[in-house]
Amino acid sequence: MKYGYIGLGNLGGHLAMSLIRNGFDVTVYDLDRSLGDRHVKAGATWANTPKDLAAQVDHVFTCLPSPTVSEKVLGQILEGLKPGGTWIENSTNGRDEMKRLSAMAEAKGVRTLESPVTGGVHLAARGEITVLVGGDKDLFELHEKALRAIGKQIFHMGPLGSAAVIKVITNMLAFIHLVADAEALMLAKRGGLDLGQAWRAITASSGTSFVHETEGQLILNGSYDIAFTMDLALKDLGFAMNFGKEFGVPLDLASMTNQTFMKGKAVYGGAAQSTQIAKLLEDALETDLRASGFPARLE
Repeated sequence: MKYGYIGLGNLGGHLAMSLIRNGFDVTVYDLDRSLGDRHVKAGATWANTPKDLAAQVDHVFTCLPSPTVSEKVLGQILEGLKPGGTWIENSTNGRDEMKRLSAMAEAKGVRTLESPVTGGVHLAARGEITVLVGGDKDLFELHEKALRAIGKQIFHMGPLGSAAVIKVITNMLAFIHLVADAEALMLAKRGGLDLGQAWRAITASSGTSFVHETEGQLILNGSYDIAFTMDLALKDLGFAMNFGKEFGVPLDLASMTNQTFMKGKAVYGGAAQSTQIAKLLEDALETDLRASGFPARLE
């Protein structure tokens, strides 16, 4: 099968490379032509538009920044993709958006598989990210080999929309943990502890988390460079808050975290790194959270 990949940014670029590394026939496209250079060098074909890409392949992956962009690009894909093809969405969208967009695709004879990913850009670069899949089981099985090329752990969550719900839950937890980790590290710093040793002690304790073990290092380095923005964090937290209303679940911690990220955006801008949320506390207390020996980016 020939796959197309549209959206070669921080995350999508790595996912597309994993497909190429694993021997898939891949055609790529991005608004920024230079982002596709490494893919073409690795053996991919470049397409000049999403429509042209879709006309050359059997199925199309996308990894895009918002539901609005996903809808726009999907419209162009459907102008070129043959009936019987599949749109495989790696972006994080709301459940209702996924169902609405899949109906657009179905009207053109194209099926949809949602497959948002979680774990961080560094794991995507290694082909070890987690893939959360929603859609018909036979469609999942058809594309399982490709999905296993981009991720280490693959979870078929159920029908379309299921992956959107679990992805929003995992991201909600990650942002709550991030704010909590900043507070924990600040307690250690103001308590006179060596921050590097404190980070290691927390990592080996019952209080550890994936976020502490990964993004905590970027806080201590001071780069905050997780390749994920405040705007994207607020988008996902917005999805979580909407699910809370729909399902009748009070989300006290998520609500407070959402407010904290709104403050972060107001101070640093929507394009700032989401991990920079820790800087709100650093600036408020005029106390930095630096420690030597931690990387500027995760490998």
